[in-house]
Amino acid sequence: MGIVLQNISKHFGNFHAVDNVNLEVKTGSLVALLGPSGSGKSTLLRIIAGLEAPDAGEIWLVGENATFHSVQERNIGFVFQHYALFKHLTVRENIAFAMNLRKHPKNRVHQRVEELLELVQMQGFGDRYPSQLSGGQRQRIALARSLAVQPRILLLDEPFGALDAKVRKDLRAWLRNLHSEVHVTTVFVTHDQEEAMEVADDIVVMNQGRVEQVGSPAEIYDNPATPFVMSFIGPVNVLPGNVGLVPNKNTVSPSDKVFLRPHDILIKTNADDNSTSAIVDRIIHLGWEIRVELILRSGETLNAYLSREESYQLQLEKGQRVYIQPKQTKVFPAAYAIR
Repeated sequence: MGIVLQNISKHFGNFHAVDNVNLEVKTGSLVALLGPSGSGKSTLLRIIAGLEAPDAGEIWLVGENATFHSVQERNIGFVFQHYALFKHLTVRENIAFAMNLRKHPKNRVHQRVEELLELVQMQGFGDRYPSQLSGGQRQRIALARSLAVQPRILLLDEPFGALDAKVRKDLRAWLRNLHSEVHVTTVFVTHDQEEAMEVADDIVVMNQGRVEQVGSPAEIYDNPATPFVMSFIGPVNVLPGNVGLVPNKNTVSPSDKVFLRPHDILIKTNADDNSTSAIVDRIIHLGWEIRVELILRSGETLNAYLSREESYQLQLEKGQRVYIQPKQTKVFPAAYAIR
């Protein structure tokens, strides 16, 4: 394993930032730590890097116990959200900084810098200063600098958080392709679900300092282990158990919670034995899909997503009575509260 964390805990006063976390990251994989603000993901990343010391537990990096190793001894590349480039140094000098600090031969430094400029698709920018680059270009240089000394592990703390949506999307694909070339074990922190789903091999969902679930994007989305995971990953309707949308109603308590994805709702204009009536309250055109807000007989509000073709066929109108049938629901017992 590239990274193994055993019973890691970290407290700041009475606040449990990381609470008894156990985690394994396979060598060469690209893993996302995903969760809301305050879930402990950045603290966990800093503990792996050696920037924070755990209160309890052990950190194993590439087969050796690194719990008490210094930052330098861990040989980790770290990329911050706000680049942290040296403003007075050129792009080449920024990339070469760590190698020069370690007194690598000049010809090797020059060769490595040119290799990395090509790798991050920044040839021709070597003599510029950070102030002459866009945000996306600066983040590429920050990544190149972190790779200069050939780290065993690469850590990225919300690397695209300071960029606009279009640049973020472009850099996601770029990071995925970059990882395919360098194959360094990589862990990145994000609160953006789409970013984690698009880029990562595996996702670690964190909440209140604990790991809720670890799995591939498909596993996390299709088979959420807890109510929190299902609520946090993708849109979902949360309804009481007595709302009448579960096929086997005898197994569901009124206090249980029924989770239903908007795209798992079939809308019909005619009733049948398996459907429940609802009123169309609002129709919202989102371009590539249509969101329909429905009101059930119980008064609960439900969101459903339709394709443009489905919407055209149904020709729905506000106030119209329709009949809905869930394609798939997930029920969590009432005792399994969302933390």
